[in-house]
Amino acid sequence: MTAITRTAQDAGFRGGIDVRVSLRANAGDGNSAFDGAWFPRSRDLAVEVPELIAELDRRGVRVERFTYALDAWSPAPRKVVVADRIVRTGGFRSMDPGVVCLTSDGGTLRADLLVVPPETDVLTGVRALRLCTRRGLPRSPQMVLAAARSTPLPQVPVLPGRRAG
Repeated sequence: MTAITRTAQDAGFRGGIDVRVSLRANAGDGNSAFDGAWFPRSRDLAVEVPELIAELDRRGVRVERFTYALDAWSPAPRKVVVADRIVRTGGFRSMDPGVVCLTSDGGTLRADLLVVPPETDVLTGVRALRLCTRRGLPRSPQMVLAAARSTPLPQVPVLPGRRAG
């Protein structure tokens, strides 16, 4: 069993700065398909998870466990040490690759974050981060990302004396 320790002095660790994550108010209450979204920069959880945990700590969310779809990520350590505490990780083949799950408060609070794939363009990623803070989203990560990719068509006014075609 390997534990990875990341500190602010480690090369490449931003300590929660510039982590692309959104959380909706009352995350974990079960009233929405997603409690927010996460837009990692790579599929390397050994790098990405400590940064995510540090940012969530900064926001007052104390994550104790991070679970993910095993086949969607590079191999990850079973334990990650961030700010002198251990966060357990677990990969499951049965999980949707478009979702990660955060558990806190002794396992009583669960928050599901939509994963914006790292290869997604920045504009779509930002839209997905914003969309996932709203209620009433479809339960499919693919549908939410499709909505983030779509842009409204410009409305062309119908001039007097012309028919809309």
